[in-house]
Amino acid sequence: MATVKGTKKKTTDEAAEKKTKTTKSAAKKKTDKTAEEKTKTGAKTVKKKTSPKAAKKTVSKKPSSKVNGKQNFKQYEGKTLVVVESPAKAKTLEKILGSGYKVLASVGHVRDLPKGRLAIDIDNDFEPDYIQVRGKADLIRGLKGASQVSKKTLLASDPDREGEAIAWHLASLLDIDPKSECRIRMQEITEHGVTDAVKDPDAIDIDKVDAQQARRVLDRLVGYQLSPLLWNKVKRGLSAGRVQSVALRIICEREDEIDKFIPEEYWLIDVESSSTDGKRKYKLRADKYQGKPLSVHDEKEAEKVEKELNNAVLKVDEFRTKESPKAALPPFKTSTLQQEASRRCGFAPGRTMRIAQSLYEGVEIPGRGPVGLITYMRTDSLRISPEAVESSKKFILDNYGSKYLPKGTNAYASKARSQDAHEAIRATDPFITPASVKDCLTPEQYRLYDLIWSRFIASQMAPAIIARTTLICVSGDYSLKQSGAVVVFDGWGKVFPLGVKDADMKPAVEGETLLIDKIIKDQRFTQPPSRYTEAGLVKALEEKGIGRPSTYAAIINTLSVRNYVDRGEEDKKLIPTKLGRLVNTFLIKYFSSLINVDFTAMMEDELDQIEAGELPWRKVVGEFWGGFKPVLDDVSAHAENMRPEPELVGEPCPECGKDLLVKSGRFGEFIACSGYPECKYTRNIVRTTGIKCPKCGEGELVRRRAAKGKVKGRMFYGCTRYPDCDFISWKKPGTENQEQTVTDPTEVENAETDM
Repeated sequence: MATVKGTKKKTTDEAAEKKTKTTKSAAKKKTDKTAEEKTKTGAKTVKKKTSPKAAKKTVSKKPSSKVNGKQNFKQYEGKTLVVVESPAKAKTLEKILGSGYKVLASVGHVRDLPKGRLAIDIDNDFEPDYIQVRGKADLIRGLKGASQVSKKTLLASDPDREGEAIAWHLASLLDIDPKSECRIRMQEITEHGVTDAVKDPDAIDIDKVDAQQARRVLDRLVGYQLSPLLWNKVKRGLSAGRVQSVALRIICEREDEIDKFIPEEYWLIDVESSSTDGKRKYKLRADKYQGKPLSVHDEKEAEKVEKELNNAVLKVDEFRTKESPKAALPPFKTSTLQQEASRRCGFAPGRTMRIAQSLYEGVEIPGRGPVGLITYMRTDSLRISPEAVESSKKFILDNYGSKYLPKGTNAYASKARSQDAHEAIRATDPFITPASVKDCLTPEQYRLYDLIWSRFIASQMAPAIIARTTLICVSGDYSLKQSGAVVVFDGWGKVFPLGVKDADMKPAVEGETLLIDKIIKDQRFTQPPSRYTEAGLVKALEEKGIGRPSTYAAIINTLSVRNYVDRGEEDKKLIPTKLGRLVNTFLIKYFSSLINVDFTAMMEDELDQIEAGELPWRKVVGEFWGGFKPVLDDVSAHAENMRPEPELVGEPCPECGKDLLVKSGRFGEFIACSGYPECKYTRNIVRTTGIKCPKCGEGELVRRRAAKGKVKGRMFYGCTRYPDCDFISWKKPGTENQEQTVTDPTEVENAETDM
């Protein structure tokens, strides 16, 4: 199929019209009526279960951007209708645009693939069978009514593949020609950014839509074909994904390296020394022997080095100081923001993106109204607009002086795989400092905005100047060294940590003799590779070309929700569970060519080529399916079962006397009777932390996994006396950055105790 350009690129009009008509016909004839009937049925059920008081409360909380089917549409006549995904974004835009506009929210996708079936017509060139999202019939009828009476409709979903797809689906439902000037894209939700976007509408970028469709179809084909196979061959209830399974493989391979690692002994030899008058002190490390790197393997060798150093004279061979610039760090892109927010704020990638979304969509500032504080947060670009550069330079000049301005302009090159579709993540207005809006932000919004703002300002400042000092001494055949660094000029370090620890060193004179005060022998052992943190995994995925800015957080969250990985209690490292390692073993044994870093990176590149208009999406999907289907059929027919052997607990069931087993469920391991289904006895595996509950002082804290809501799959600490005591903490009490929640404890109720 020819790929159609919806922007100013070369277009193939017939293909675009054919695609639009086909999709509309399928959606209207096959699914709209059914979906609306299901929605009505579901709405009745909810109404029966909701008390009048609760129903009234719920209605009062509905955002004004939602449209009821029976609404009077007269208010939209003669106005320009703008449709966005988010009610918060709608509120900000309506205040910026003024009385000539009305802004409504689709609240995410309005059409999608149904959950209960494949919904991909493989024999019809992989045609997706989209249906109206359940529960949105009234909202969609309202959007249609408003669009029909308004003088113009603009689709303002987010400026990425997912946002472009939402705009395309909305255009289809609202009978808008996707090739018309119906699409606006905003890199920042500020008065300047919004008014500029409205003045320059464009067509829907069909190539970008195709890239999103290709990813969606590929993921559906893999997920809906591999998951039943895992049910049959490994364990019921399991699932697999095209990209998530590769991420699981990376985590499991690191765990294998750790398991196989054999520590090796080595020794470090340090010498505490001083000048002959005792006024100068130094700490040197023996690093060379006869001009080659020194390697000390055991205590006997360490004692030999100590003896030889004591018998020789320690003389200064060289003392040098060199000043060098330390260039500013680039502004954030999605991956580096997630990594830095994890290190400095303790935020998981998903949490970072949720907070960033709220900062992008707008925050109410007294005297200014709603303002988007940051640019779009899903980006792999380091580019900054010329206007933003000039604005940041003016702020730096006004607040820090001309010496903090660079001689030219700091520009940063994006990596080869970068799509560079958006700017870097930056503050929309440098003069809106974190301190000036602290009272307008939640604590977590403030911490993230402070991080983004300071990194952006630092990226446009002068280099820091670091004086690095090196002292080299000789003692017989040994060479010893000490290094230090001092910040001479802080430069961009004025607003962002330099990462340089001041270690001043008093000058020494070449040829002078130093006294040996003490020799320290330090036994060490080589360490295994470190497990990935969430931030470390994001970095690895980016370096290997797996996933894109919009998918990093979702990949990690999916692995956690599926109970394939666990987060370490103290260091938050990602640890594959027994279930995760079993699934990985099966997938690698039978699908190593698919669950493969290089292959997945190649597919990501092909998705980028689809977006660039260089490849038709159906051809990419067809070639993938042509290689995947024969392997799938062969494995289905011939693969051996890899079901986990039940683990005996070593005690009888208190109800029937049969052996108790350790079993795996959706939320981890638990204890169950071997006599199931005749005996249904189960209990959680409770391993307390030994820490008394800080709230009630009676119970102990146990680690649990949230079973529902936005935090589903996330580990937390709760009291053994729940529900009598509702203490909740995401971090182990007493650890750094502990965050005790004060939100509704029902978010994490029905949780399973950690294994």
